[in-house]
Amino acid sequence: QVQFVESGGGLVQPGESLKLSCTGPGNIFERFDMGWYRQAPGDQRDFLAAISWSGTTTFIRESVRGRFNISRDNDKNTLYLQMNSLKSEDTAVYYCNNYPAVPDYWGRGTQVTVSS
Repeated sequence: QVQFVESGGGLVQPGESLKLSCTGPGNIFERFDMGWYRQAPGDQRDFLAAISWSGTTTFIRESVRGRFNISRDNDKNTLYLQMNSLKSEDTAVYYCNNYPAVPDYWGRGTQVTVSS
């Protein structure tokens, strides 16, 4: 089954930074807009950010704008999410997928926990 693989999560203190990565096979990464999503405990999975296939256009959800940044390296089939000034409410499992998301491509995600 074709899926994306997320990595880079961990336990950090409020105010710290993390950079998440996501890789996938070229046939579902190249030439596709990509997105980051997250699911907090007890909540539904929410959209966070998107980037065009060329990397020239990005959109960041207002709630994390100014703290999070999305980027990609098409030569490495890798998507990134730079997260700065992390808050406890950023605690969640973070996923990547095409944008719009394709249900069959969800991976296991990477856990981010922000706690003092």
